[in-house]
Amino acid sequence: MWSVIGQKKAVSLLQRSLEKDSLAHAYLFVGPAHVGKMTLALDLAKVLNCPEAEPPCGQCSACNKIAEARHADVQIIGLSHNEAGEAGSRMEISIDQIRQIQHSVSLPPFEGRYRVFIIEGAELLSTEAANCLLKTLEEPVGKVVFVLLTTNERLLPVTVISRCQRVELLPVAVSEVESALSSNWGVAPEKARLLAALSHGCLGWAVSARDDHQLQKRTEHLGELLNMVSADDEERFAYAAKLATQFSRDRESVQERLNLWLDWWHDLLMVKVGSSAHITNVDQLTMLVDRAQGYHLVQIKDFINSIRAAGEQLKQNANPRLVLEVLMLSLPEGARRSQPSPAARVEVN
Repeated sequence: MWSVIGQKKAVSLLQRSLEKDSLAHAYLFVGPAHVGKMTLALDLAKVLNCPEAEPPCGQCSACNKIAEARHADVQIIGLSHNEAGEAGSRMEISIDQIRQIQHSVSLPPFEGRYRVFIIEGAELLSTEAANCLLKTLEEPVGKVVFVLLTTNERLLPVTVISRCQRVELLPVAVSEVESALSSNWGVAPEKARLLAALSHGCLGWAVSARDDHQLQKRTEHLGELLNMVSADDEERFAYAAKLATQFSRDRESVQERLNLWLDWWHDLLMVKVGSSAHITNVDQLTMLVDRAQGYHLVQIKDFINSIRAAGEQLKQNANPRLVLEVLMLSLPEGARRSQPSPAARVEVN
């Protein structure tokens, strides 16, 4: 059976294509990070190569090999850490990677029925790589399927998008994430509620956070942000430089940090307007209520807009150090409160 959770519409679309023998030669899976795009892509690869009567069975040699990234006919292409450059440089999927695909496309399947090429982070294709891929998509080959995964289709050339069948994956209901964590992974109810709220409907993130490592990072990163509130400009610039260096190695981790900050400031906004029931950081209500008293509503709104703008600029390959320095300068300093240090107050349940 399909292993992706909460994406019934996307699964139904693909199943109908298979039943009607109208499989597209290229798909574009669009959705936020950790929503299930890779899981769905691997499910599709399993369906196309599983020999059982009702694929994917999840038990045969083909399904197991695909799940373990050992199947000769299923290839995942993405941005490797080795391709990251210095801070401020562009990180891209190179034309050489796509040329390697072109060579493989011309070969028949080695051990299955279909060759499946999954391009993770397709928005990171360089201009040359995108043009090279376009030529391949314009001349489809039998028994070959491309699956492009993206969190931001606006960064892809329209010509590439037009050659793909678009499949949108939407965030899963928080209640469904909570239920899946409890029933499928045995997460305790209180922790499942917290992870579900923090996940924003992206089950993959919630599952990866079960071991508390993600929650511990959350504690650290929230503490850093709250410490920056009272920091001087020199400290803020130093912190921006640290994040920019990290971005050159692992852009996703910095984007996740910005999302965490966005959640925190959105929660402050919810508390400020009397809607505490809608906060994301459900375990931090007491601190949020205390902190919200130190800000005017316009300050909170303005910084929320600054975080969003910084996130978009980073996705568009703007200079990360400059973007993050501007963000740090726009961080409002609230009224000082008589309370323990921020890092000491942020707790992991």
